[in-house]
Amino acid sequence: MTPPVFAHGNLRLYLLSLLAEQPRHGYELITALSDRFGGTYSPSAGTIYPRLAKLEEEGLVTKSTDGRKTVYEITDAGRAELAAREPELAGIEDEVTDSVRRLADEVRSEVSSAMKSLRADLASAARDARRSGTTTRASDSVTSETNRAVRDADVAINEFRQQLRTDLRLQAARGGVTDANVNLLRQRLVELRTEFVDSLPTKD
Repeated sequence: MTPPVFAHGNLRLYLLSLLAEQPRHGYELITALSDRFGGTYSPSAGTIYPRLAKLEEEGLVTKSTDGRKTVYEITDAGRAELAAREPELAGIEDEVTDSVRRLADEVRSEVSSAMKSLRADLASAARDARRSGTTTRASDSVTSETNRAVRDADVAINEFRQQLRTDLRLQAARGGVTDANVNLLRQRLVELRTEFVDSLPTKD
C-alpha cells in the first residue's frame, strides 16, 4: 500500500522526476524509490507498473524494449508537467524529510530514557553498597571499587549515547531510519538493561 506521503497523484509525479534524471526500467524505478527513502518505502511492481502505463497513456512517458527489459523515458510533455508542478515535488521531499526526522527523534528519546534508567540502577546499587558498608578497611575497599565501577559505567553510557546520536543524525540525513529500527533498538535496550541488572550482586 502506498504510504501517506504519497497522496493522490504524488507517486506519479515522483516517478516523472526519476525518469527526468535518466531512462529507467521498472525495477530500477523501484530501487531508486527505495534508495531515496532510505528503505522506509519500497513499492511493489503492482504499484509502479499501472502508474507507468497511465503516464504512457497520457503521453508523459514512452517505453522501448532493451532485450528483455522495458525502458521508460520521459517525454517533452512529461518534462513540462514536472516543471509546472515543481513546488508539489519539493513539498513531497519535505514531508519525507520530516518523517525521517520524527523517527530519528523517537530513537533518541528511547535511548535517552533507557540510559537514564540504567544510570538510576547503577546509582541505586552504589547507595546499597554504601549503606551496607562497615568501617573496616576491607569494606571501604569494596565501596571504593563500587563507586569507581559506577563512574566507569556512567562514562560508558554517555559515550554510547553520544556515538549513537551521531550515527542517528548521519543516517537520518540519508533517510535511513525506520520504525523497525526503532523497535529493534527498544527491544535490545530492554534486553541489555535486564541482563545488566541480573548480573549485579545481590544482598545475602
